[in-house]
Amino acid sequence: MSEFGKVYLDTVIKRFAYYKELADKTFVQLEEKDFYFQPNEASNSIAVIIRHMSGNMLSRWTNFLTEDGEKEWRNRDTEFENSPSASLDMLMDSWNKGWDCMFSSLRSLSADDLLKTVYIRHEAHTVIDAINRQLAHYPYHVGQVVYLGRLIKDGGWKSLSIPKGQSDAFNQSMYGKS
Repeated sequence: MSEFGKVYLDTVIKRFAYYKELADKTFVQLEEKDFYFQPNEASNSIAVIIRHMSGNMLSRWTNFLTEDGEKEWRNRDTEFENSPSASLDMLMDSWNKGWDCMFSSLRSLSADDLLKTVYIRHEAHTVIDAINRQLAHYPYHVGQVVYLGRLIKDGGWKSLSIPKGQSDAFNQSMYGKS
């Protein structure tokens, strides 16, 4: 189990880092005002998504093995308020604190921790399940960030993956990497 556990933890860290990178590459294409854009009243802005993800990360990953993942100090409802008073620096600080907390917690885990029980809102999860839950949650929101970024930038968007019409050329370049 220990070799499997190490590979699993390394893989999850790699996947989380990939999704953080997608959002970060979206952020650099945007102006500060773009972080507060809402396509309609029911939609979240990128700023709201950042606050929500950061709040979730800080709550879930602080004292991950020893405390419930829904902390009493978290106010989830306020994360969804579109408050343009938060500067871009404040948003990015919050964003990075959340990810730093998560990565620090993940890096502190060992293979022996993976089958331990942790709680989220008093519901028991194995550590593996709690990690997988977040590995589904964060990419969901990063996808929203990327979608909003593409919507805002329209024709000025720089692709974060394989640009349309270039799949064959990309695949050929990958075959040459052996």
